[in-house]
Amino acid sequence: MKQLNTLLIVLFLFLMTETVAQNKNNMEMATFGSGCFWCSEAIFQQLKGVEAVASGYSGGNTKSPTYKDVGTGHTGHAEVVQITYNPELISYSDLLEVFWQTHDPTTLNRQGADVGTQYRSIILYHNPEQKKLAESYKEKLNKAEIYDNPIVTQIEEYDTFYKAENYHQDYYSNNKAQPYCSFVITPKLEKFKKIFKHKLK
Repeated sequence: MKQLNTLLIVLFLFLMTETVAQNKNNMEMATFGSGCFWCSEAIFQQLKGVEAVASGYSGGNTKSPTYKDVGTGHTGHAEVVQITYNPELISYSDLLEVFWQTHDPTTLNRQGADVGTQYRSIILYHNPEQKKLAESYKEKLNKAEIYDNPIVTQIEEYDTFYKAENYHQDYYSNNKAQPYCSFVITPKLEKFKKIFKHKLK
């Protein structure tokens, strides 16, 4: 009996390990730029089904750019977040909904006081299905005239993601007392939590 119990425990642990490994293999990626990546990261980290969020640079031509490089506006890169998510818990359409509602997609190369091509609104799709969903969503929003001005969000094929410097990762969590976090990110995050409370972890 003792051997049987031990065998059952080992079998259970094995199946749990296999399930976790399988879930990780089923993860998908999404890449969005919606202004300062500190804000975007703080928002998407809250969502149920999102495994990880990394801040970085994408959409340009310069290889291995630094924050200073991207800040010049000459690299072509935008500040973006790369999201690793479980499609069984949250869909790409859900992520798009959060993307559209948590920034102003009608302002060209800016979000609030952040101005420059690095702050442009951009969706970098990883496969044809993501492209189709993003374009369809954008078209519907424009037709419904949800915004006073046309949406200027770029929808481009994903190429390369360069992870930002370590101090940019989990920036809001590590710097809540910093003025930008207190006066810009916190109010935005609180508003987001009220709207999407049914999708939070």
